[in-house]
Amino acid sequence: MTAESHLQGVEISAAQFFEIWHHYDSDGNGYMDGKELQNFIQELQQARKKAGLDLTPEMKAFVDQYGKATDGKIGIVELAQILPTEENFLLFFRCQQLKSSEDFMQTWRKYDSDHSGFIDSEELKSFLKDLLQKANKQIEDSKLTEYTEIMLRMFDANNDGKLELTELARLLPVQENFLIKFQGVKMCAKEFNKAFEMYDQDGNGYIDENELDALLKDLCEKNKKELDINNLATYKKSIMALSDGGKLYRAELALILCAEEN
Repeated sequence: MTAESHLQGVEISAAQFFEIWHHYDSDGNGYMDGKELQNFIQELQQARKKAGLDLTPEMKAFVDQYGKATDGKIGIVELAQILPTEENFLLFFRCQQLKSSEDFMQTWRKYDSDHSGFIDSEELKSFLKDLLQKANKQIEDSKLTEYTEIMLRMFDANNDGKLELTELARLLPVQENFLIKFQGVKMCAKEFNKAFEMYDQDGNGYIDENELDALLKDLCEKNKKELDINNLATYKKSIMALSDGGKLYRAELALILCAEEN
């Protein structure tokens, strides 16, 4: 069955949801926008009509909001909120307690317990269990393992069996995911190391809040299309949530500003 045909169902499984997402996020950047989003809306309407089904109130509100918006952009969270699923797997997208990028960063620090820069399958399993408990959902361990595997398939862009910060950040609604904005300003390792040393003015091996403020101001000035200086305080607060007692070390800042080199 194709992704379009899945849209005809009254309910879809987590695996079908996974197929739908990857079909319409054709460039794999973690969200639907532009033609991707318009294709999804058009085919959603056609599929429901073909199946003799009206749009649900959630779907209708979604179409009204994004149907004519040329600059619309949705992430996997927004998609989960309109597609009915037969499993409770996607409930944490709707009920999860991460209300801001700062909350997300603090949660990342908790589950990346070894500070490796990624969450492996066991850490991810704990992360999901916690989120489902916050949504007052108790599930069997075997089901939790299955959900963990699906999450890896859904978010593990480079297929290395673990999730990096930017991959897991897709759990955030697009409007709350400030990391999306930083995708366009990431530096190569050489540039990043040079910038870190420049803003670590006292040479103590970490950047404090004032030094980060100076770095972000310069980034905003150089990248006005991606970064809004009016959001500087939000950027700073979110990034400092990765710090260790106000000390932002090179490895943590690299998660935000250093691009992977293949």
